[in-house]
Amino acid sequence: MTDEQVQSFRVGDVELLRIVEWHGPFIPAPDLVPGCDPEEWKEHRELLAPDHWDPDSDRVRSALQTWIVRSAGRTILVDTGVGDGRERPGYPHFHRRQSDLPGRLARAGVRPQDVDVVVNTHIHADHVGWNTRDVEGEWAPTFPRARYLLPAADDAYFGPAGGYGGGVREDDRLVYEDSVAPVHRAGQAVLWDGRHRVDEHLTLESAPGHTPGSAVLRVASRGERAVFVGDLLHNPMQVLRPECSSCFCLDPGQAAASRRRILERAASERELVIPAHFAGPGVVAVRRLETGRFAPAR
Repeated sequence: MTDEQVQSFRVGDVELLRIVEWHGPFIPAPDLVPGCDPEEWKEHRELLAPDHWDPDSDRVRSALQTWIVRSAGRTILVDTGVGDGRERPGYPHFHRRQSDLPGRLARAGVRPQDVDVVVNTHIHADHVGWNTRDVEGEWAPTFPRARYLLPAADDAYFGPAGGYGGGVREDDRLVYEDSVAPVHRAGQAVLWDGRHRVDEHLTLESAPGHTPGSAVLRVASRGERAVFVGDLLHNPMQVLRPECSSCFCLDPGQAAASRRRILERAASERELVIPAHFAGPGVVAVRRLETGRFAPAR
């Protein structure tokens, strides 16, 4: 996989295009999924290496990516990455990062004015960054015609009403102020809760735990199904061990419950699972094992 890769496939009448902004080694595996026994990574080496885990460094391999969804005559973006030149002192991988998502979208045939809807699965730095761009020293929406669908629970928690995430991390205030608040000021933000129908093929559903408003986006067309799961899954290890939440989950127990529910449905309904940060193919089919656990389908 290269950082310029564009991967595309269809789910019925819906076209999905994957725009990879970055991929490579991230943080140590035991740090990402602290509830898993480090020996389990070695046990499942055949599944995890080399796409999702580097055994030599014991670091996970992750991707930063955005998905273009063409559905019912409209262009939808699912998550918008880190953004360009953002102050993120708490996140070295993201701090003052320089990237060109609009250029990569253009090479895939999508101009900012072509985007009708932006879906933020949750409000974290690496999912809302390109919501906005710098226009003469001020942050303004990158996609001037788009409605930005934001989970209401996340907007309340990470916004001023919630003390910018309770003030636990300074970056949460910075993220909200440069990537979310300008969308509100432009009148382009749409807050939703519980369930939200995007169009005849796409439905947003709450799946809290990673953040208070974490969401999944279900795709269903002509009997085929897929589900964008955001950060419910950071690594295939969490398919094998859904009880293990990432170090970034605000409520690990609730995240685990949401993850198991989504995996149960994916296995039962043959939904293709699309996590936000999987490297390698970027998608995974899930099967239920006789033990009641799950595994990536081969």
